[in-house]
Amino acid sequence: MSQFSQGRIARRRRAARGFSMIEALVTVAIIMILTAAAVPIIRSSVRVYQLRSAVAGVRSLIQSTRYRAISDGYPYQVVFNAAAGTAQVQNNPNFTLTPTTFTNVGSAVPLTGSSVQVTMSADTTLQFRPGGLVVPTVGTNTFSITLLGSTKTFTVSTYGNVNVQ
Repeated sequence: MSQFSQGRIARRRRAARGFSMIEALVTVAIIMILTAAAVPIIRSSVRVYQLRSAVAGVRSLIQSTRYRAISDGYPYQVVFNAAAGTAQVQNNPNFTLTPTTFTNVGSAVPLTGSSVQVTMSADTTLQFRPGGLVVPTVGTNTFSITLLGSTKTFTVSTYGNVNVQ
């Protein structure tokens, strides 16, 4: 055999053996570094999505309750419980505007779909009249929610426009 063909055969044998231990360790180290760098980014993204979900849920609850008061022709209200982080929809088909005559519609719902607790600034009750008028009966028409250190402030106008900042 010639020296040329022996060199080619030796190279093939080395290539067929696979990766060296150092090559494998370097590859694993690079993967670990990239994973460690990605974890905080993923956690931050999840927090943003959880807060956005809570904001969308509260906004939707306010607007849909107002629409129900208009379409049903009698008062509704949403009671936000700051301590529990929940909201309870109530209605008053007898059309009396005293707070004790409202009855629960369903059960209280958490302000977020995850196990993470939402913190509200204060208890708030927004009453919706059949003409579309929104009256805060407990608290004010401005309240905020905090989720994992990020805060969003809601302002509900007299006729149900929900502004979030």
